[in-house]
Amino acid sequence: MELDDAYANAPYITGAAEFPKRWATEADAFRKRMSVTGRARLGVMYGHGSRQAMDLFLPDGPIAGLVVFVHGGYWMKFDRSDWSHLANGARAKGFAVAMPSYDLCPRVRISDITRQIADAVTVVAHEINGPIHLAGHSAGGHLVARLAEPGVLPEDVRARLKRVLPISPVADLRPLMKTSMNRDLKIDEAEAEAESPMLHPAPGVPVTVWVGADERPAFVEQANGLAKAWGCACVIEPDRHHFDVIDGLGAPDSAMVTRLLE
Repeated sequence: MELDDAYANAPYITGAAEFPKRWATEADAFRKRMSVTGRARLGVMYGHGSRQAMDLFLPDGPIAGLVVFVHGGYWMKFDRSDWSHLANGARAKGFAVAMPSYDLCPRVRISDITRQIADAVTVVAHEINGPIHLAGHSAGGHLVARLAEPGVLPEDVRARLKRVLPISPVADLRPLMKTSMNRDLKIDEAEAEAESPMLHPAPGVPVTVWVGADERPAFVEQANGLAKAWGCACVIEPDRHHFDVIDGLGAPDSAMVTRLLE
């Protein structure tokens, strides 16, 4: 369809097919290390469906607060087990890190996924005290941006938001209606309006948008568009594309982790 190429990442990334294998391998090794040391709580349920579960990784010392990372995959792929290693950066800085899975399209709508992630954050926030920092990549960037908005999270939870970091977010869903993905996403005009953070007022919580300089132009435009609409910063990281822009989350002293934990 008209915009399929604009939102296709893999054809423009060298070695794209190897990235999912690398993510899964690194994530598995990290979970095993955390499990051996008693720092992993795996498969914590936050809802009734089998995918409505999260993994929680605890720091070695006192808990400074909570980070929640929401994965991407165009709301149609992946789960929490592919990304565990990305908890390393914030965990090493003293934060508990939660990584939820969620039901996937076309079984559910994007609006259903937004509610599920809100439920996940609410459940873990009632267990982990302190400030809450949200990060999400691609479709996950959309989801954490939505959680920054009033009325999505319970007010007592939203009041604890210290920083929201949408990474390469899909902030305007309207273009996806012109892709073949919409056969499964089933976005209509009403849902595009309701679920597009770029079309909504600034949420009044600290937000930094992050995107790779080498990403597809559509993703750079989406990131800049959200930053402009919300009057927040947009970091364009040099020499990063859509698949490696998230690597900074795994490094405690990276610029991305530093910004997330501000």
